Amino acid sequence: MTRNSLTTSLFVLLFPLLLTASQPSRAQQRVERWGCFELSLPAAVQGNPFEVALTATFTCGAESQTVRGFYDGDGVFKVRFMPGSEGEWSYVTASRVPALNRRRGSFVCAAPSEGNHGPVEPDGRHFRYADGTRYYPVGTTAYDWMHVGDEAAARTVASMQASGFNKLRMLFFLHNLPVEYPDIYPFVRKADGSWDYERFDPAYFQYVERRILALQAIGVEADLVLFHPYDGGRWGFDRMPLEANLRYLSYITARISAFRNIWWSLANEWDGVKGIPAEDWDKFAAAVAAGDPYRHLLSIHGYTATYYNYFDPVFSHASIQDHGPVMERGRAHTVSQIYKKPVIFDEVCYEGNVGSRWGWLSGQEMLRRMYNGLMSGTYVTHAETFNDEEGSSAEVAGNYLAYGGDFRGESWRRIKFLRAVLDGLPNPLGLADHNWDEYTATAGDGYYLIYFGNEIRGEWTFDLPVKNGPWARPQAGEKYRVEILDTWNMTVTPWPVVFETAAPGRYRIRDKEGRAVRLPDTPYLLLRIKKIQ
Repeated sequence: MTRNSLTTSLFVLLFPLLLTASQPSRAQQRVERWGCFELSLPAAVQGNPFEVALTATFTCGAESQTVRGFYDGDGVFKVRFMPGSEGEWSYVTASRVPALNRRRGSFVCAAPSEGNHGPVEPDGRHFRYADGTRYYPVGTTAYDWMHVGDEAAARTVASMQASGFNKLRMLFFLHNLPVEYPDIYPFVRKADGSWDYERFDPAYFQYVERRILALQAIGVEADLVLFHPYDGGRWGFDRMPLEANLRYLSYITARISAFRNIWWSLANEWDGVKGIPAEDWDKFAAAVAAGDPYRHLLSIHGYTATYYNYFDPVFSHASIQDHGPVMERGRAHTVSQIYKKPVIFDEVCYEGNVGSRWGWLSGQEMLRRMYNGLMSGTYVTHAETFNDEEGSSAEVAGNYLAYGGDFRGESWRRIKFLRAVLDGLPNPLGLADHNWDEYTATAGDGYYLIYFGNEIRGEWTFDLPVKNGPWARPQAGEKYRVEILDTWNMTVTPWPVVFETAAPGRYRIRDKEGRAVRLPDTPYLLLRIKKIQ
């Protein structure tokens, strides 16, 4: 397949989705808040066009922001801008190239469309959108879904939309998998066949952008992994010189920082990227932060239980590979207490059937680990790795972790139910009495969740901790209703009894008559307890 035919086919594939995405806009057009305004400027330059410096300063009232432009091939330079305020914006460009210098114009920023809440940002130990709407990350992983062909990519977008996941971890550079990749790469080749790290191939970036916008159209955050150790010597993108890496980070942030659904993950398993010295990762973090004027979420992910310096303010959240903290209730809270910023366990092993211990969880266990993390006020990313034959190699087509496409497991079917539980919360979750009660989470005054995991109990006697995290403590004479949620079978059963609290003891508060909820003889139950206002 030629590059032109590839580009055309990809556009045809994703065009229906892109119609509803926040597409780049021409000058003088109306752009919605947190949409993407795009200015295209043709210019013939001498030498390497990727070395041309171009900026534009955008102004609306007292608000002003300067962003960098980039060369997009075929003699065209572009500037992209994500307006954060409604009103009329004007701009002026700056460059040493006369054709790119002092170009002026304006556009109107209108109200955001339905479903556009702006970029996600940290909010204490949790997340929210820029408009204040709460965001609970419930993500999954498909490392190479962008690079394995049109049909598989379309199925990935469809499966993400059907499942209810709202975040997708994915690789920018190709994964060394046993598939035939399109003949298109981030850099052009020199005459001797080696990569020219000073010249990018815009066509590669353009199709990556179309994939990101296709996710934006269905409300999914694109958690883009910028480096990884899975090259295997095939292309050498994991062992580029420092100056090439910094040039790449400058270029990609200039191109896609204006997309509201982008997240930056410096690496997947950074400590496995042997071609990059450990001290360079802090340089990369600084480069991404400097290149992104909107300060999108930024983190870095290590191998199992390799914790980076997430205390560094440059990192918006901790992205962790470690299943230990979610194996049992309450453990993840300790990690949250340490970092005091949002924590996402982006790998806690996978649902699947591969012949490795990291990929043979049952669907029930995958889901249990997700709930364990959520109850402690942290977040857990799902993944599945099913192969055509049980115990076969992980590198088999059909594996969602590697290729995307269609889900084959069972836990993904429960994600919409999980999302409904989270979306119904008045506030984000956290343990009500951490270190002393690993079962009971609070979401505010008179709102509790109790998760039993794989335990089977005959009943639960109404019994809450007196402590209620940062919220008001329960008092005598309060009335509560209880619902029994079966997180696996996705049912909600109201318990008919209204409970009334007795006077609180030193540590616990109970129903004044000692009444209980009779529970089904099944695991993975969650009690939702709400005070009657």
